[in-house]
Amino acid sequence: MNTNKNHQTQKKSFLSNLTVQILIAMLLGALLGIFVHNNYAETGAKEFSGYIKMLATIFIRLVQMIISPLVFTTLVVGIAKLGDIKAVGRIGGKAMGWFFSASFISLLIGMFWVNTLEPGFGLELGKVDVSTASEVVSKTEGFSAQNFVEHIIPKSIVEAMATNEILQIVIFSIFFGLAAASIGDYAKPVVNALDKTSHIVLKMVNYVMKFAPIGVFGAIAGVFAIRDLNDLLLTYAKFFGSFLVGISTLWFVLLLVGYIFLKNRMTTLLRHIVSPLFIAFGTTSSEAVFPKLTEELERFGVKDKIVSFMLPLGYSFNLDGSMMYMTFASIFIAQAYGVPLDFGTQMTMLLVLMLTSKGIAGVPRASLVVVAATCGMFNIPIEGIALILPIDHFCDMFRSATNVLGNALATSVVGKWEKD
Repeated sequence: MNTNKNHQTQKKSFLSNLTVQILIAMLLGALLGIFVHNNYAETGAKEFSGYIKMLATIFIRLVQMIISPLVFTTLVVGIAKLGDIKAVGRIGGKAMGWFFSASFISLLIGMFWVNTLEPGFGLELGKVDVSTASEVVSKTEGFSAQNFVEHIIPKSIVEAMATNEILQIVIFSIFFGLAAASIGDYAKPVVNALDKTSHIVLKMVNYVMKFAPIGVFGAIAGVFAIRDLNDLLLTYAKFFGSFLVGISTLWFVLLLVGYIFLKNRMTTLLRHIVSPLFIAFGTTSSEAVFPKLTEELERFGVKDKIVSFMLPLGYSFNLDGSMMYMTFASIFIAQAYGVPLDFGTQMTMLLVLMLTSKGIAGVPRASLVVVAATCGMFNIPIEGIALILPIDHFCDMFRSATNVLGNALATSVVGKWEKD
C-alpha cells in the first residue's frame, strides 16, 4: 500500500516539474503545428498560427511586466548592501572583463567555422525574395555611435521602465544605489522597502512561470503550423548544419570554462538552469527567463547582490549565442554574394560587431539588425539578410538558450570570485 502511494507521489512530483512540463508542451506544440500545416490551407494555417502564438505573447508580456521592477529593486538593494563605490567598481570590472572576453571568443568561433565550412558558396540567389528583408533593413537607418550612446543613457527612468530598456534601468539603479549607500542609515527605510518589494516581485515570478509551458506550447505550435520543416531544412541544410557545429563548439567552450572555474558545482548549476534554458529555447526569448534565472541563481548559492548586479549587465553585454551568430551570418552573406573578405577585414568586422552589438538587447531581432548594419559598412548587400530570414527562428532558439547559459555562467563565476 505504502509502495503504491510512494509511486503515485513520485509520478505526481515528476509531472509537476517545470522542465518536464515544458518538454511535454514543446512536443505537443510541434505535433499540433505539424498537423495543422499538413491538413489546412496556407491561409487557415496562418490564421491558426496568429491565434495560437497569442499564448506565447501573453506569457512573454507577463514576464516583461515584472522585469523593470525586479531589476530596479534588486539592483538598488544589492548596491546598497555592497556599501561603497569601490565594491561596485571591482565587481563591474570583473563583469566587463568576462563579458568582452566571452564576446570575443564567441565571435572568433563563428568566424572560424563559417570560413572552414563555407556554407555560403554555391547558393542560387535567384530564388531569394529580397523584399522580406525590408523590415530589418529599415531598422538599420540611423545606426550610429550617437544612437548607441542615446540608447545606453536614459533621459527618463519612467520611459526606460515603460519600454523595458534593461541597460538604461541599470544605469539609473547604479546611481540610485550608490547615492543610497553614501547616505547610510538615513536611506535604510527606502532600501528596506525596496528589499521587501523585490521579494514580492520574486513571488510573482513563481506565479508567472506556471504559465511557461502554455507559452512555449503556443510558440512552437505557431511556428510549425506555417513552416514546412522538411523543405526548410533541405534548403538550408548546409547553413543550419554549419551553424549547429558553431553553436555546439561554443557550448563546449562555455561548459569547459564552467568546469574549470566551478569544478563539480557546474553540474549543480546546470540542474538549476535547465528550466530557463528550455523556456528560452521554446520562446526564442532570453528576456522571458530573466526573472526565473534570477531566482535559480540565488538558489544555486550566488549572493543576491551579485545576481542583481551581474544579470542585467549580462543581458546587454554578454549575449554569447547572438555574438557567434553575428560573425557567422555576416560572412555567410558575403560568401553567398561573392564578396571577398581577407583576414584583416574579417578581424575589423569582428571588432565592429563587438562594439555595435552592445546595448541593443531590447531591439526586436537585434542580431539581424546588427548583421544588416555591419554588411552595409563592409559593402556587402544588405538585402542578403533575406537569405537567412526563413531559418532565423530556428537559429534563434539555439542562440537564446546559449545566451542564458553564458549569463548564468558569468554570474556564477564572478559570484565565486567575490566569495573567495
